[in-house]
Amino acid sequence: MINMDFERTGFFSFDTELEDIAIKKVKKFDRSWKVTRGGSINNVPLVWKDIVYFGAMDGYVYAVDLKTKKEVWRFKTKGVIMESSPVLCGNETICIGSYDYNLYAIKMKTGREKWHFRTSGEILTSCFFKNGIVYFGSSDGYVYALKASSGKLVWKFKTGGEIEAVPVVYENKVFIGSFDDYFYCLDTRTGKEIWRFKTGGEIVNSNSPLVNKGIIYFTSFDNYLYAVDANSGKEIWRFKTGKYGNTANPVLHEGVLYQDSRDGNLYAIDLDGNELWRFRTKEDVMGIPIIHKDRIYVGSCDNNLYCLDLKTGKEVWRFETGGVLFMPPAIHNEKIYFGSWDCHLYCLDLKGNEIWRFASSTISPSYLPPPYEVFEVVVKKTSEEREGREEKYNINLTGRVSEDEYSVKNEYASETAYATKKDYGE
Repeated sequence: MINMDFERTGFFSFDTELEDIAIKKVKKFDRSWKVTRGGSINNVPLVWKDIVYFGAMDGYVYAVDLKTKKEVWRFKTKGVIMESSPVLCGNETICIGSYDYNLYAIKMKTGREKWHFRTSGEILTSCFFKNGIVYFGSSDGYVYALKASSGKLVWKFKTGGEIEAVPVVYENKVFIGSFDDYFYCLDTRTGKEIWRFKTGGEIVNSNSPLVNKGIIYFTSFDNYLYAVDANSGKEIWRFKTGKYGNTANPVLHEGVLYQDSRDGNLYAIDLDGNELWRFRTKEDVMGIPIIHKDRIYVGSCDNNLYCLDLKTGKEVWRFETGGVLFMPPAIHNEKIYFGSWDCHLYCLDLKGNEIWRFASSTISPSYLPPPYEVFEVVVKKTSEEREGREEKYNINLTGRVSEDEYSVKNEYASETAYATKKDYGE
């Protein structure tokens, strides 16, 4: 009987012998658009001058005093705030996006609006601030550049799909992915396209791409982590992370990339694309890690925040909440701050002990669709009579796979689709 792994992932259970199965993606990854209003907290807190700032899916942006644990102010938007984290954008102002189509600039002392900019779609992820300009994407398919002082539009660039990705700026270039399967490099001054790179799936990134020594690292829903030359757009290598897509980019520490994956693993990878180790949780989707001193802190769909040893990947401790944890925590003055789908912001010490928690306006969690609903299990062949089937039916119930399956393969063309003009008209 083979049913354990399918039951864990939410597919189905069945009592039969399988010769061969496959995981097939049957539609676009639209999970984020199906979430509902509630009290869940799913972004990265910003700690600034003894105040922690964060958004919630009740539509509010909160400011909480770290000393008194009391609310200082809250700012109301008209939509869900999910993966858009508050970003410091100069002059004690934070910027944050909402599902009400607006990017807001809020004064940190008073909680009053400085300006807002309306797009034609939900803003699902965080902006990026540099040199007085705020860069962000919207589900309307545009990348926007605004003046941080006034919210005035500098330029916008149209991609061929929705944007659920965080940009990054490096050497007068802005990098961002789109649901049209392309990763874009744009000129920061004009918004003109410099190059684009074709992947095999939607690009859904909850944190900024990583740039190191002229190489940009990013992931795609085609299950790969890519290393691409930031100037030319040429692929250097790719690393496969499983069968259920990727929705975040790696973090770098002392020459090692740490990559979370929707297959339940956290990978440690060297800069040549070789796996060093992996850590697996008991459930499906890993969150984005953060590194502090000799520890890695990462959340999971199993409701736990994990603390791992940086060198070995071994678990040091875990802290369980009442909801899933996708976004990385913030660490300030030896304390850990993070939000949970259970509608609370938590404060822990570095040993995993809870110090306090703060509830959003409602403790009714937001609805979140199952993590693998865009996939189907396809049975290729069945046989009950074949001799030696026990050896051939080697389905690993732990979720781990062989080294061969995780080897670097070029399933998609490695050339870059170059363009100096926009293929998608505004």
